[in-house]
Amino acid sequence: MNLKLAGMTSVLALAAAPPALAETSFNRIATFATTANMAEGEDLSRSTSAEIISVSEDGMTLIYTDSPLGVVGLIDITDPEAPKPLGNIDMGGEPTTAVIAGDRAFVAVNTSESHANPSGKLVTVDLESRKETGTCDLGGQPDSVAKAPDGSFLAIAIENERDEEVNDGALPQMPAGFLVKLPLEGGEADCGALQKIDLTGLAGTAPEDPEPEFVSINEAGEIALTLQENNEIVLVGVDGTVSHFPAGTADLEGIDTKKDGRLSFTDSQQGRLREPDGLKWIGTDHVATANEGDWQGGARGWTIFARDGSVVWDSGADLERAIAAIGHYPEHRSKSKGVEIESVEVATFDGTPMAFVVSERASVVAVYDLTDIAAPRLLQLLPSGISPEGVVAIPDRNLLVTANEADLREDGGAPAHVMIYRLGEGAAAYPTITSEGSDPLIGWGALSALAGDPQVPGTLWAVSDSVYSMAPTIFRIDATATPARITDAIPVTRMGAPAQKLDLEGITPDGEGGFWLASEGNAAKLVPHALYHVDGKGRIDEEIPFPAELLAGETRFGLEGIAKIGDRLWMAVQREWKDDPKGQVKLLSYDLSDESWGAVRYPLDTPAEGAWMGLSELTVHDDWVWFIERDNRVADGGATKQLTRVALSELEPAPLGGDLPVVTKEVVRDLVPELKQLHGYIADKVEGFAFDAAGEAFLVTDNDGTDDSSGETLFWKVGALD
Repeated sequence: MNLKLAGMTSVLALAAAPPALAETSFNRIATFATTANMAEGEDLSRSTSAEIISVSEDGMTLIYTDSPLGVVGLIDITDPEAPKPLGNIDMGGEPTTAVIAGDRAFVAVNTSESHANPSGKLVTVDLESRKETGTCDLGGQPDSVAKAPDGSFLAIAIENERDEEVNDGALPQMPAGFLVKLPLEGGEADCGALQKIDLTGLAGTAPEDPEPEFVSINEAGEIALTLQENNEIVLVGVDGTVSHFPAGTADLEGIDTKKDGRLSFTDSQQGRLREPDGLKWIGTDHVATANEGDWQGGARGWTIFARDGSVVWDSGADLERAIAAIGHYPEHRSKSKGVEIESVEVATFDGTPMAFVVSERASVVAVYDLTDIAAPRLLQLLPSGISPEGVVAIPDRNLLVTANEADLREDGGAPAHVMIYRLGEGAAAYPTITSEGSDPLIGWGALSALAGDPQVPGTLWAVSDSVYSMAPTIFRIDATATPARITDAIPVTRMGAPAQKLDLEGITPDGEGGFWLASEGNAAKLVPHALYHVDGKGRIDEEIPFPAELLAGETRFGLEGIAKIGDRLWMAVQREWKDDPKGQVKLLSYDLSDESWGAVRYPLDTPAEGAWMGLSELTVHDDWVWFIERDNRVADGGATKQLTRVALSELEPAPLGGDLPVVTKEVVRDLVPELKQLHGYIADKVEGFAFDAAGEAFLVTDNDGTDDSSGETLFWKVGALD
């Protein structure tokens, strides 16, 4: 056979081959704020939550517990892209879990007077009338509830949780917890047939005081439950036979164990107690556990056990490190339990068994392929709301739903949310930027500014802000990759050590391989308002402090963005200082040749009542100076997030201390629709904007290092702008 014929044969073979399977991914399609379920006339400022979530048998109605309000909330997901509020139902106590069987909801409610005198009830609710149809006294404080797959009974974990203020939360603290098995007859709970299953004497830790946490029931009707503080797993057979095994320990390598203002995944923990919270049966022979930790442990991952207690697989530190690569690692939790794996769901989608593993502190859901149960394969990391607690899969509709419990509105943050995802054709939309594949692992977050590399198209530079106060860093970003890749991290140093007293909010190349950095000051923390020059290795070789006449009017909100035009640096001050007219902020200039300062003023839009308006970035491209102007609102309150520009010819600085000219701005782009592109809530901090060497524009949000934030970072290409 000659080469020409061989080549033609190959082409024909390829043409005749069956088409490759289309790529499928989970992507978020809707977000529902729990405040939407409050009735007209209610005080909407009250704290609300979404904790444990379940779904009706037809997959069309969600029910979640809201303990701050003492209600369960209902959501119509007939159209999952447009969930509709169905209102709240008062439970007369603190609901802990709700499940639906037929046209009834069964809600466990904590009515305890104290830890020492626990009590609780199971409330039955007719979903059509929204009326209570029955109540069973549970004899203690309930936590998790599970429904048997055939609908014949409920299993309820009666935790009788300890008082963490007593003896540092150490066990034992009586009364002991137990398990309730409750038959369902004719759609109602048969209170008279309630069975109390004793769990004392099983665990190696405080055997006299079991504290059941989470329950799951398999197709055979067997119950599995965690005794979290006791670090024990219990199995209850159909005939009532009880078996158990310790959850054991995990050895962790390559983690961060110090709350020190830096990300360093070089530590280890040996023999870390798993202390699992959530668990789920995988078939009838295995259980998966979410190793959150409570009392003395927390193994930062999840485990698959055989029913004899042997470990089939453990994630070790791999999941936490994958989370760190997408910028969701909560550094402020390093000393404690890291990402805290809270719960796990198991379901089969399109013939593929999957696990959905929830990280409470990182606010993500990890999606695993369980085809090989001894070697689960991480498929995706989904962004969730703040502090996801519950998760439910709806495989018949290709849907996944999370309940996210944190309501941060009192501090200006987002409300609690329920988030809906769908499995469909196409690539994963998240993450939008990652350091996956870096070795050693590059931890990152709180990206507070962007700049284009002047020579290499598609290469950008970013900095992190004072969330990582002990490790200010310059990041190189390959924006040509999908998702964008952080390929290098350059520490900013002073005299060979990580530079301190910085809050980097601006970066621009100096044209000679180094950078100029803008640092936002904070007098209360002794952080100066200043400019810094660093070489290509991040070493500070020049510091330019603000002059006295400028500092006379200083406030907390300083520099946000920096650009170099010839021998002059231009910087934006985020908000009004004491010497600024209301609604105007300074654009500062510093002449590198004669070391003189000057300024003009920029007119801000008027913010909504209770909000403030400011600048978050400054960059120069062609004949324009470009800005991010935004308010501090988040979620549904996000009103103004926009790109603006000022003609470069208008930047004629006047001396400080006198009258400053006011420039004329042009609003170029409303960013709110783009901040909704992944169907989450609107982030408040659009912080970085830059043009690359080819004139393509890019934007990035600041995730605050996942502190009182979902950790979600949006990085996207805007393209060419006229």
